[in-house]
Amino acid sequence: MGRHEKLVARFEKIPAAFTWDELCQLLSGCGFDVLSGAGSRFKFTHAERKRVISLHRPHPVNIVNKYALRQVYEVLRQDGLIK
Repeated sequence: MGRHEKLVARFEKIPAAFTWDELCQLLSGCGFDVLSGAGSRFKFTHAERKRVISLHRPHPVNIVNKYALRQVYEVLRQDGLIK
């Protein structure tokens, strides 16, 4: 099992301590490009699937909220990028 597969397996459990950097790595591994927006708003685009995910970078801590992880999970699942 490679590094990306391990990250996906961890993400699918919607962990309480999933960092912003891990989320960026996960989305990059699924074919998304990261575009910074205004302030803490970031957009992740998937050119092939014509999909945009828009998220706020968490602060002051680097842990992504569970509700945001669930939303990203649903998008990735619907697009067939994860189970």
